[in-house]
Amino acid sequence: MPLQEFLTQIEHTLAPVRHVMKPILSDPLVMGVWALFVVAAVGTLWWDIRKRNQALPSLMKGVWTLVVLYSGPLGLAIYWYAGRTQISHDSLWRRGFRSTVHCYSGCGAGEVVGFALLAGLLALQRTTLVTVGTFALAYTFGYALTVGPLLQEGVGFGEAMVDALYSETPSITIMEIAAIGTDLLVASQAHISDLLFWGALVFSLSVGYVFAFPVNAALVYVGVKEGMENPAEMGQSQRGAQAAD
Repeated sequence: MPLQEFLTQIEHTLAPVRHVMKPILSDPLVMGVWALFVVAAVGTLWWDIRKRNQALPSLMKGVWTLVVLYSGPLGLAIYWYAGRTQISHDSLWRRGFRSTVHCYSGCGAGEVVGFALLAGLLALQRTTLVTVGTFALAYTFGYALTVGPLLQEGVGFGEAMVDALYSETPSITIMEIAAIGTDLLVASQAHISDLLFWGALVFSLSVGYVFAFPVNAALVYVGVKEGMENPAEMGQSQRGAQAAD
């Protein structure tokens, strides 16, 4: 089956999803309420980090901020379950969530920049050029969040890139196929001035996270990825240092 015919068949199959989501994601009241939820979620995150979770490294604080900006209360719930130093114990599921978060923060930034720049500011239709460009930016941002910390730890650039390609490519690929595919399905004709443009972008990011989570959990399980560091151990280290002082 030719690729174009295959994609057309998928679009036809998922047409009911588009018919349901378009009016919701273009409704000013719905999106206004969602914006309030996001603001409240980010405020709660920052309050909790400042008051209770200063032990988290700056990079992780930034990662969690992006996650909550993308997914609002859903992102905050993931942070509460898997990202705080107060978690009772670590587990495969928590490590899978944190691993996905790491990928999600970078890829999401690449997707936002890609669609806002290519389909928005340059007024290009969401065609092959925009899709490929957004994919490329998502990979670039996603890899950067893996390569950057490794370089800071003294790992050579070549080794860091190999590690990023090996560990991050499967999850980035699945995440972006789901996220960009959802955005194209719901808002392929929307312009940057349309509420649907932003509503579909936000919705697609969360869809990408949902699809990438089982991939990351599996990669953690087989040892390809370690997941972000256990925050409970960071909290214990900080409390030990404070006690020593």
